Amino acid sequence: VKPNPPKKRTGKKVAVIGSGPAGIACADQLNKAGHTLTVFEKDDKIGGILRYGIPDFKLEKRLLERRVNVLKEEGIRFKTGINVGVDLSVAELETEFDAVCLTGGSRVARDLNIPGREFAGIHFAMDYLIPANKKNSKVKLTKEEEITAKDKRVVVIGGGDTGADCVGVANRQGAICIAQIEVMPKPPLVRNEDFPWPYYPMILKISTSHEEGGSRQWSVLTKRFEGENGHVQKLECVEVEIVKNKKSGKLDMKEIPGSEFAIEADLILLAVGFLHSEHKGLLCKLKLKFDEHGNVKTNEQFMSSKRGFFAAGDLRRGQSLIIWAISEGRSAAHHIDTYLMKQKSSLPLM
Repeated sequence: VKPNPPKKRTGKKVAVIGSGPAGIACADQLNKAGHTLTVFEKDDKIGGILRYGIPDFKLEKRLLERRVNVLKEEGIRFKTGINVGVDLSVAELETEFDAVCLTGGSRVARDLNIPGREFAGIHFAMDYLIPANKKNSKVKLTKEEEITAKDKRVVVIGGGDTGADCVGVANRQGAICIAQIEVMPKPPLVRNEDFPWPYYPMILKISTSHEEGGSRQWSVLTKRFEGENGHVQKLECVEVEIVKNKKSGKLDMKEIPGSEFAIEADLILLAVGFLHSEHKGLLCKLKLKFDEHGNVKTNEQFMSSKRGFFAAGDLRRGQSLIIWAISEGRSAAHHIDTYLMKQKSSLPLM
């Protein structure tokens, strides 16, 4: 891929807050349209979840660096270590830029508020994956920052992609054993009548991380954590059944009597999803409106409740796949271009 900078500039300046897949995709498109782009990132390097969320064995960072360098040569400015709202005020944003796109992601993790949660050795998945990626990038970590699975019994709570990433990293760090548990039932091997085409098929996914080692269990509810001397030692669990309520049509969870069991663990990783974007800081200072899930509320043109401020990616739609973040960034760019030029955009809608 060779740099292909735009031949003409519009004179319009756009700030993108967040350099994850949505932010990079948005900036790339708007730069192609001839606008002057500045991407702000509060971490020390560009990439967001591409950099510090996805392990190197799934996405080599040299590929990310190669693309970021191409974008730089095409004219996009990347500024790291800047917490917008603190290091750069809202007033400065409004003065310096004609439009702003918020792509800060959905970073508030869902917790398990059950007895024993206070024990040491229990961590959110991202708090485990981020320092692991930093260490691979030769970033020096303090003893408090580094979390390792070496010579430990590891339990990952959550059966999704993030949980699988934790399994892969724990294997590489030298865990004694790894168990991944999920509260929902085991998905079918093939598409069933509940998910007819063209709906996304909810089928069993086996990643390379699972092939490398570790056990998987479904329909398991964690009831409590237990430990000694302030450190976790095991999980108390129970098997559950998910049944559809005939009256409401909703799914109800029922514990199976006599199915209680325990899993010994030295390190427990919570990979049970995310709630919404971080409200404290920039979003609150902008006085933006949020939807019922806590995501930034926008109109059909991706504009937030504050004129000239747009949103895209997980920050707008909630936790989702990277491919959705890219699509969101591209769609937002289309509408931002229309807003800036006051005419139909030449950029594709997605």
